Amino acid sequence: MAVIAMFYGIIVSMYYFDNKKHNLPHVHIKYQGDEAIFSIPDGKIIEGEIKTSKRKLIEAWIEIHQDELMADWELAINGEEVFKIDPLK
Repeated sequence: MAVIAMFYGIIVSMYYFDNKKHNLPHVHIKYQGDEAIFSIPDGKIIEGEIKTSKRKLIEAWIEIHQDELMADWELAINGEEVFKIDPLK
């Protein structure tokens, strides 16, 4: 697992070779004991729960950084090192 961003207490990560269970590109989110998986193409929750206020921040961040996230996804599923992505400010 590689942490690619942290902002407002939210940790965003990608797992290497993580396209078995969820074939679509996604990120793993942790926030104060909550965990969720968000789709990169549409920014929606695939699995888990996150507080509504944080969900909106995550959705906005995914929309802003969609191209970078897709590039990281390609690296991750091939087992290559991913790059950090700027947090929300």
